[in-house]
Amino acid sequence: MKRHLNFTRRQWLASALGFLATTFSRPLFAQANIRYVSPQYIAVLAPGDARKGTGAETWGLWREDPGPIGVYLLFYQTLQKAANIAPAGWRFNIDDWWLDENGLIMKAPEFPIPAGEYYVTNGVDQSSLLTVEKPDADGKQAWSLSDDKTIGNVTHGPCRSARYTPEGASGTCSPEGANRQVFPLKPEETPPPVQGCNRKDYAVLIVFGFPAEI
Repeated sequence: MKRHLNFTRRQWLASALGFLATTFSRPLFAQANIRYVSPQYIAVLAPGDARKGTGAETWGLWREDPGPIGVYLLFYQTLQKAANIAPAGWRFNIDDWWLDENGLIMKAPEFPIPAGEYYVTNGVDQSSLLTVEKPDADGKQAWSLSDDKTIGNVTHGPCRSARYTPEGASGTCSPEGANRQVFPLKPEETPPPVQGCNRKDYAVLIVFGFPAEI
């Protein structure tokens, strides 16, 4: 059976996040002044049951959805011929590249995530205020979620985000080694291993707003 591309998430988010304030009746929304924004995305490395911790210096931020500006694995050779410049203008790095749930090579997020406060959601029924602290003397960044939420609560399940880096010398980890047949991924599936690559799987949090200045 032909597998359909997982664009439902992005189509739904464009309309759904606009009325979060009216669909959630929690104190977080009842009392907060929120500046709503077009969805942004945070790539997170943290245990699913964690409510606070350190290590946010390893997190990244996509200020725009990296999917629509991504390049399908099928067109990787075309990307190479274009001097590793994607049609959207971002540069592909063979020593540090990302895949999503549809088999799209994504623009890398901004590292590290800027310190600040972010209203985050799983895109369905869970939300929280994420606070990312400024780096300490060792460059470590602490973080915490409000309302007793966990990373798992506010992770958007349909999004998969895997980062590939070489196991050995530069250039030994190539998207050509990725199995295109497994895409789009089912909800319980993780991105495939690629020969010559280390892979890190990041949880994805959707940012829908920031505290408004009064």
